[in-house]
Amino acid sequence: MSVFSLAEPEREAVLVSELAALTERHRQACLPYRRILDAIGARPPYERLADLPWLPVRLFKTHELRSVREDQVFRVLTSSGTTGQEPSRVYLDREAAAAQTRMLAATLREVLGERRLPMLIVDSRSVVRDPTLSARGAGVLGMMNFGRDHTFVLDEQGRVDAEAVKAFLARHGSERFLVFGFTFMVWLHLRGLGADLSRGVLIHSGGWKRLAEQAVDNAEFRRRLAAECGLSQIHNFYGMVEQIGTVFLEGPDGDGLYCPDFADVVIRDPETWQEAPVGEPGLIEVVSTLPTSYPGHVLLTEDLGVVRGVDDGCRPGKRFEVLGRLPRAEARGCSDTMGQG
Repeated sequence: MSVFSLAEPEREAVLVSELAALTERHRQACLPYRRILDAIGARPPYERLADLPWLPVRLFKTHELRSVREDQVFRVLTSSGTTGQEPSRVYLDREAAAAQTRMLAATLREVLGERRLPMLIVDSRSVVRDPTLSARGAGVLGMMNFGRDHTFVLDEQGRVDAEAVKAFLARHGSERFLVFGFTFMVWLHLRGLGADLSRGVLIHSGGWKRLAEQAVDNAEFRRRLAAECGLSQIHNFYGMVEQIGTVFLEGPDGDGLYCPDFADVVIRDPETWQEAPVGEPGLIEVVSTLPTSYPGHVLLTEDLGVVRGVDDGCRPGKRFEVLGRLPRAEARGCSDTMGQG
């Protein structure tokens, strides 16, 4: 069953009800969260998604926010954090960890299908060996669950391993296969391969800053990869460790990012904090029903975005675009710190 099925009015009604219940659950279970809600006077009823109380995403860098007992914590996830900055800490119990894995799989199944595909990874194997596991490494490791016969495009020194790619394509080049990498790595290393990747499905994310500096936008990225490697099935996605398991997936024609049924976005005017109308840029707020073990269900990010349309694209719901980081916001030390891993 598709997780891209709800038109916006129906989605909003379902999510407001579920997220309002989750807000009260976290209010009871997480004392710091309760204090925040009390301080801002947040009280039900909430009629619209935009009425729900949000937390700034950077709060997870400075506060321990969990809604389960310490002995119920199954896994603690950390964001990459730039040098000298505290990483975010996200607390999962077994139930939340299982749900995020299940729903990520359901979202990606939309473009990958039911079977694990042979997988070409635009990175070096060393990125997943780091015991502290950078955000880039964690992203690669997470995506490896959806592929098989994992082949890395780069060797241990970060150089293109043309022979490995050639051998992979000899085995799998005539069938569908998965290509995954962070956006800048894909741009840097795939175009010069001279390989036919026309049967590949590319999933990529993050790292647009360097491409913007080279005046490469999403349309140019897609055009050049199609022309130079034959890659036409390309899906960007947007997600973050603070709402692990929730990804917003690009439509097949690159017309924008779409929300799965259990999530949505609200664009807020950074001056008034009110919801911005369609076509007006603002700060991206992400909502998701997956964070049950910590109060991360309604988060204001430090990313700028704009809703391009509602129920007017290849999938139902809001169709939105990420425009970049809020000026002066802390840089998210992910794939833009390519040399540092």
